[in-house]
Amino acid sequence: MKFLFILLISVIAGVFSGEHFHSFMAGFGVASLAVGTAYWLAFRSTQYPQMAFLLLLTGLMAKLGVTVFGVMWGLENQVIHSPFVFALSYLFFSIVATYGYFKLREFQLSRLEAARA
Repeated sequence: MKFLFILLISVIAGVFSGEHFHSFMAGFGVASLAVGTAYWLAFRSTQYPQMAFLLLLTGLMAKLGVTVFGVMWGLENQVIHSPFVFALSYLFFSIVATYGYFKLREFQLSRLEAARA
């Protein structure tokens, strides 16, 4: 049900941003790539728990770097026509991608626990 709700909101937002669809898709792409990079770096498994904070900081810096690079690239190539649509799209898809990655992690951990039992 949540997936359908997210999909419905995404489609409606895409339709409403019809004139600025490139900005909408740039927000989607930059947010998804930034969150994915941060997730991949921050939640690496390690034998040293002391590295957890370092991995979280590395993930944060990677997310900021990808976001800054994506915005600069979008502005330089004139993909972002509407900063407002881009910002709303980036905010929405950052939340959605974060939710999706945490649900994926929860699913993977539950399968790992089931395999151990």
